[in-house]
Amino acid sequence: MKHISSRDNPAYKRVLRLASGKRAETDDGGPPGHHVVLEGIHLCQSWLQHAGSPQLALFDSDRLQDSDEVAKLALAVDTRLSLSCEPRLMKSLSQVEHGQGVCFVVTVPAQSLPPRIDHNCIWLDRIQDPGNVGTLLRTAAAAGIPNAYLSQGCASAWSPKVLRSGQGAHFVMSIYEHVDLQQAHERLAIPLIATALENATSLYKTPLPPAAAWLLGNEGQGIDPALLALADKRIFIPQAENVESLNVAVAAGICLFEHRRQHTL
Repeated sequence: MKHISSRDNPAYKRVLRLASGKRAETDDGGPPGHHVVLEGIHLCQSWLQHAGSPQLALFDSDRLQDSDEVAKLALAVDTRLSLSCEPRLMKSLSQVEHGQGVCFVVTVPAQSLPPRIDHNCIWLDRIQDPGNVGTLLRTAAAAGIPNAYLSQGCASAWSPKVLRSGQGAHFVMSIYEHVDLQQAHERLAIPLIATALENATSLYKTPLPPAAAWLLGNEGQGIDPALLALADKRIFIPQAENVESLNVAVAAGICLFEHRRQHTL
């Protein structure tokens, strides 16, 4: 494993650029494509488990000596794809206050919209908060829902905060971004269920179909009216009076696990 001690190292500069949210430059010998940086032991372990080797792995040289988990990760990656770094360099890459000493550079899987949508999925309409998007993906994955369709205006699914909030959900789901959900409705072969307050029935009194697309809307504005008009069912979650509506990710968790309960018990 090669060691990096200078910020001027070309490979390090490329990773630093990616970690800051910029696209990779391709004139340094790296393959073209949409690359992102995964930071932290759990995310990197999940990538190895579900996707295989990273394009590049960087390890804090001190953590390689002090942390068994980091050392095991290093053993799982081809040494030709690995670099050890001075701790100060790894700290500059980190997006969190207390980094864990490991980063992977990976290529985002390319996804083409399927011609027919007949599988359980979530449809996210302009959900802007990265923490909400990541939590929605994590919740959907935990509920056994393998697909997510994100409209224009949603936080980028592969941004650092969404990745951290998703906790590995990205690697077990198919995630489609920048989707025109109104046009995608033409491909939909299952009911579209929207969370709404008006003209809606209680979640707990509504028989849910075995497969559905769950439509969830913007944190402040809710679902776009044109999209809401396409819904086959509208449901609401009964809650105590004089309380603000639930956070979108919390509401999704309640709905998705009620759906799962109805069809697994």
